[in-house]
Amino acid sequence: MVELDHSFSTPRPVDETWSSILDLERLVPAVEGGRVIERIGPESVKAEIKVKMGAMSMVFTGTVTITEQDEANHRAVMQVKSREAGGQGYANADVVFTLSDGGGTVHTAAQIAGKAASMGEGVVYSVLDALINNFTSKLATI
Repeated sequence: MVELDHSFSTPRPVDETWSSILDLERLVPAVEGGRVIERIGPESVKAEIKVKMGAMSMVFTGTVTITEQDEANHRAVMQVKSREAGGQGYANADVVFTLSDGGGTVHTAAQIAGKAASMGEGVVYSVLDALINNFTSKLATI
């Protein structure tokens, strides 16, 4: 399990940021290499992400689901479940967004198995950290 915490800032009011993170069709493409394939429920999408880890490129396909929404506290939890295309691996994560005026925090708890995990925890950590840093820098613009 890899756990990461990131903060971000945005000039937008908390209610605008809240509605942006709950809009999965806008949120998922803000992750580098991420795209929505189809909406499969009111709070769930089928998505894919292409990730480069060292010399390897991998594609993971799965679901992103909003599992908790606490509008009063501007806290949302999303569950990501994905499998590596053509492989035995998976990448699952629970992502907790806590928003406030001027920004917020993103806590990610990820479980990675298969080829990606075989790269070593340091590589997995640095790739995830860079991916989430890039994502949080885009949160102000989605």
